[in-house]
Formats: sequence, structure tokens, C-alpha cells
Amino acid sequence: MPPALRTRLLAALAAALTVAAGLTVRAVTGGWFGKYAGDALYTVLVYALIVLVWPRITPARAALGALAFSWAVELAQLTPVPAALSEVSVVARLVLGSTFGAADLVAYAAGAALAASAHALLGRRREHRPEPVTTPP
Repeated sequence: MPPALRTRLLAALAAALTVAAGLTVRAVTGGWFGKYAGDALYTVLVYALIVLVWPRITPARAALGALAFSWAVELAQLTPVPAALSEVSVVARLVLGSTFGAADLVAYAAGAALAASAHALLGRRREHRPEPVTTPP
């Protein structure tokens, strides 16, 4: 299987697992843990989607992209636009949120760091895998 396709498949799987984890955290936990775990997982999902689109991206660049997107969405909450859209659409509420929280910025950074670390570890593991031995015909 070509490396880019394998990376895309793993990114799609990571995105699906992240959504499942986010829904589970939301359903079974509450309080600060549920809120900030959800925020971190939001950035992990953005990270996985970035890798899905650009499979050869480095972990550092994917993390910066996911973090920039997450922070931009959070900072947009300083305007009335996300709150107004959230009142009309459940999808907008899930993607954009409605109210700004400075602590959310830290949770997004933790999610980006977690995703980049996992990505780098997987890449390192693939690099150390021995090449299959082939015999000439």
C-alpha cells in the first residue's frame, strides 16, 4: 500500500475514533474534565483532518495548523457571530461554540501536542520497521 494512502487511512480512523471519544467523554463525564477533554479532542480531530488532506505533512506543521484553526475559532467567539449561528444550527454549535474561554486555548494546545506526539511516534515506528527481504527471480 502506498505510504500516502496508508497515512490517509490511519488519519480517517483517527478522526472517527476521536469523534467517538469526544461523544463518549461528553456522555459520561462532566465538569472541567469533560469540557477541557472535549476541547483537546476538538483539536485532535482538526489535526487528523489536516493529515487526511495532506498526508506528507510533518507533525509540527499539522499541530500548528490544528492549533491555529482551533484558536481562530475560539477567538471568533469574542464576536457575536458564532453565538448567533449556534442558536440556529446544532452543527454550528458543535464546530464554532458560542462563548470565549481563555482556558480553552490551553486545552487546544494540549490536544495539538498530543496529536503531534502520537503522529511522530507512529512515524518513528514506521522508520524502524525492517524492509521485507525479496529474492530476485
